[in-house]
Amino acid sequence: MSVKKILVGDIVNRNVFTIDPYTTVSEAAILLSEKQASDLMVVDEKYQFIGVVSEGDLIRYIIPSFEELLSSAGKTLEDAAKIFLEYGHDLINQPISRFVIYDAITLKPEDELLKSAVVMAQKNIRRLPVVQDRLFIGTISRADICRAILTGGSR
Repeated sequence: MSVKKILVGDIVNRNVFTIDPYTTVSEAAILLSEKQASDLMVVDEKYQFIGVVSEGDLIRYIIPSFEELLSSAGKTLEDAAKIFLEYGHDLINQPISRFVIYDAITLKPEDELLKSAVVMAQKNIRRLPVVQDRLFIGTISRADICRAILTGGSR
């Protein structure tokens, strides 16, 4: 019995939220929250792939750690809250470009599904962008891989 070879392009999700590198941190945070997305793909005006903004990375960049807040704020929670609000306020209108993962791992539509599964497992990544000749095609997630394996690649 032969097993059908499933390619990334067979199951790529083309219904993906994208932003441009000039989107503000505030706009990106709102989009992540409203769409309950774990990441946003960054593309230029020609839909060429630039990189990824991860919800987790964005949170780590814009929210100082509790220890940082207490050590820089005079040791009271009220001082820490003031620093936290000032810190966030300073970032909300900045472009998202400084938080983009520019060297993101990408897949091609002709890559085998097994490759994407291995990369995701090794790097602990939930979703990977699919790019063809620099153009953003869509994404493939761990859930997409599981569904493809269980259904034999049919959507």
